[in-house]
Amino acid sequence: MIDERYWDDAKVGDECVTPSVTVTEAMVNAYAELTGDFTPVHVDEEYARTTPFGTRVAHGLFGLSLADGLKTRADYRFLPGMSLGWTWDFKLPIKLGDTVHVKFRVGSMRATKRDGWGIVVLPSELINQRGEVVQLGEHRLMIPMRPKNNAAGEQA
Repeated sequence: MIDERYWDDAKVGDECVTPSVTVTEAMVNAYAELTGDFTPVHVDEEYARTTPFGTRVAHGLFGLSLADGLKTRADYRFLPGMSLGWTWDFKLPIKLGDTVHVKFRVGSMRATKRDGWGIVVLPSELINQRGEVVQLGEHRLMIPMRPKNNAAGEQA
């Protein structure tokens, strides 16, 4: 089991590469069912062949969802906190059969006014099996700080 990190355990520049996942037709169809987004380029191969992509592609937000989920499976992860938002760009299509992973780093850190919490910014790249960055951006997280020592000198 991997130890989850407090905010204090992170350092600017820390990097991690996540496990990978292969995007399947079943995953894209399930995402369409879940979201109600049945845009033909995602679910209709005959239609998708007529597009510049030449084949079905995954939903852009599915890629972001994969990136977020893969980070939770990384060796470098934080105690549960709060997502403060994403800035995210779609660079290349994710095609059925592509295998993707995330490379991320601690880009910046700061304490907050809220006692016991700090913010980390994680610049991240979603990368396919050819080494191409298909999506990238930053995730801002508020993470708990390590509990302060109590009166007896022990950690709470």
